[in-house]
Amino acid sequence: MSYLILVRHGQSVWNLEKKFTGWVDVDLTENGKLEAKKAGQLIKKEQIKIDFYYSSFQIRAKNTLKIIQGELKDFKEVNNAWELNERHYGALTGLNKDEMKKRLGEEKVHQFRRSWDLRPEPLDKKNPYHPLNIETYKKIPSKKIPDTESLKDTYERVIKFYSKEIKNKKSENILISAHGNSIRALCKHLFNLNDNEISKLEIPTGNPLLIEFENSKISNCKYLDQERAKDLLVF
Repeated sequence: MSYLILVRHGQSVWNLEKKFTGWVDVDLTENGKLEAKKAGQLIKKEQIKIDFYYSSFQIRAKNTLKIIQGELKDFKEVNNAWELNERHYGALTGLNKDEMKKRLGEEKVHQFRRSWDLRPEPLDKKNPYHPLNIETYKKIPSKKIPDTESLKDTYERVIKFYSKEIKNKKSENILISAHGNSIRALCKHLFNLNDNEISKLEIPTGNPLLIEFENSKISNCKYLDQERAKDLLVF
């Protein structure tokens, strides 16, 4: 038996401000830090020894994991992977979601946020929010840095990394701190969700999703904070 724990970072500054964040490297709010602390406490109660930790390159995921490790008093080295980054929202980056609903309509904004293969317009490479202009991503080869992404694009990079680096650690317990869309991509793969089902999947901030494996197959899964749990569409 082994476990995979998926944690979306705690509330970020731009979550609070209802902005499309994507690859912009914003930190946690005070509430987000509290969410991460509670996530660590909930994981600790499960008494699961974590063998490997993974995080995206983004500070909100890194700091969430740092707080969790503090609660667990386990400071193993973290494997940081840009492939686990949030979806790049292209030209929507930095815009307020409510304002865009008024401008484009709720249906169009919902399509941009939840559709499988629809990409927003590319973000201008000269824009300060473009990853090419953010110090965090200077070590990533420029040809790998996107101007915009659909959920399908995000899925392809996340699952390629997962299949190569994580999937074969069959008897190990793994914790991944990542983002709404990178975790949705993992859930689509793990639970074999179709393109319509994945559009309905919501991932709450700072609430660990515990997935149990037996003989390399999922035998159970649950959110550790049941008061903030979302419908998994499975189990």
